[in-house]
Amino acid sequence: MSAPKLTAVPTPQPDRLHIFDTTLRDGEQAPGFSMTAPEKLEMAHLLANLRVDTLEAGFAAASPGDSEAVRIIASEVRGPTICSLARATEKDIDAAAYALEPAPRKRLHVFLATSPIHRDAKLRMSRHEVLMTIERCLDHARGTFDEIEFSAEDALRTEPDFLIEAMSCAAAHGADVLNVPDTVGYSEPDEIYRVFKSLVENVERPDHVIFSAHCHNDLGLAVANSLAAVKAGARQVECALNGIGERAGNCSLEEIVMALQIRADIFPAVSHADATHIWPASQRLSRITGAPVAPNKAVVGKNAFAHEAGIHQHGMISDRRTYEIMTPESVGAPGSSLVLGKHSGKHALAQRLAKLGYQPDPDRLQRVFAQFKAAADEHGEINDADLVAIMEGYSASGSQWTVLRTELRTTAGRNPKQFARVELEHPRRGRISDIASGDGPVAAAFAAVQQITGTQVDVISLETRMRANDAGREFVADIEVEIDGRRFSGRARGPDIVTAAIDALLFTLDRGEAKAKAESQQSRPAHAV
Repeated sequence: MSAPKLTAVPTPQPDRLHIFDTTLRDGEQAPGFSMTAPEKLEMAHLLANLRVDTLEAGFAAASPGDSEAVRIIASEVRGPTICSLARATEKDIDAAAYALEPAPRKRLHVFLATSPIHRDAKLRMSRHEVLMTIERCLDHARGTFDEIEFSAEDALRTEPDFLIEAMSCAAAHGADVLNVPDTVGYSEPDEIYRVFKSLVENVERPDHVIFSAHCHNDLGLAVANSLAAVKAGARQVECALNGIGERAGNCSLEEIVMALQIRADIFPAVSHADATHIWPASQRLSRITGAPVAPNKAVVGKNAFAHEAGIHQHGMISDRRTYEIMTPESVGAPGSSLVLGKHSGKHALAQRLAKLGYQPDPDRLQRVFAQFKAAADEHGEINDADLVAIMEGYSASGSQWTVLRTELRTTAGRNPKQFARVELEHPRRGRISDIASGDGPVAAAFAAVQQITGTQVDVISLETRMRANDAGREFVADIEVEIDGRRFSGRARGPDIVTAAIDALLFTLDRGEAKAKAESQQSRPAHAV
């Protein structure tokens, strides 16, 4: 008797989750985050590289500048569907249609509040009037756009029966996406799940119509709420890079994308975003807006792949999977870092010294480790410049040069100029000073340093910050420069911003000089004995 034939049961494939990016609309309209049209265009290209599905380029009716930015993005950015926000009025819809005209694929995102507090206090509308307004504006928009999205503003504080009625009305009059905003970040995951589950089961709609989640972060639950909505049937999440947006911000694009990717085993949908473009886009957004990313920010914070505790560092040296659930490369970050501080152990110190070209014997390593611990207790984090200073006996910057004096002067008048006089000391060249001008005190000081050292560098980036310690306060400068086509980075601390910046620059100059000298020695032919 032959064995019964077994039929393989196919594994169900996850649904497609659409990423709707609102960095350039909800994110940009938050106080302090305004961008110019060229800056918005630059960010739009970076978001297109990230392969977001829909890019909300702005609110065309808000201002002529916003309309222009939306139209430029619609003209030049390819890949995502380009979207403009609009209130539920014919005038706003027509403004969106004009701005989006050049886009290969265009979406209207029209919103109208549905909650009792908004209906009474803001709109002065009854339930019936809200439904009539939805009908009128969506009928006006039909045929003009490739896609229409309707948002029930303050949906989570709307009566459940009326929310179902409003969404059904929008679907019947041409909405392709039904967005359910937690406008004030009021909800929590279990509640969000129940609301979306009810809408999926009860809203009458054509088969192609999907639900979308737009969650704000007022209680720090935007990402958790969005993920709960996905589990309940939402197939679009509205988010912003670095979590920027009104008040406490929006659901973070980087967090939602990586949560779905890392935990694909528990979520029923997956995005098609290219996560390897997250880090560079996040860094550029931070520089454009002037809003630094918090060091402990998930995925894109500078500490997201940094490890200081000795136990963690030992594990990372053995196998990075011990303490990292994703690789820095998976989000386009430069790599993991073992941050050296008072919690670090000898393993991490030895590894960092080896990268700097030092291989101390066990006795020397023990002495250096003691010096390192003392410095860490005083300053907190210890950087490469500090280690070079310990190993070589250089100045606190880790450079052979010591900053003796910096004098700054600014002329008065309509077009003021900045001048800096810098005096440095070198163990072989002695004391040297020079004066230079520049666009700002730091630029002038850098010009003087380059004249003294006889080097030419391009400063790629410079970040400075103040940090309090037991002795009072100190300033830390991180710099990246390009020397002869190669990039070098450094960090230094000082009693003021300019001195810290100069020390950081001097450290990178020494690194560039050491690299060139090492390559020159390697290229020399061996002499016959």
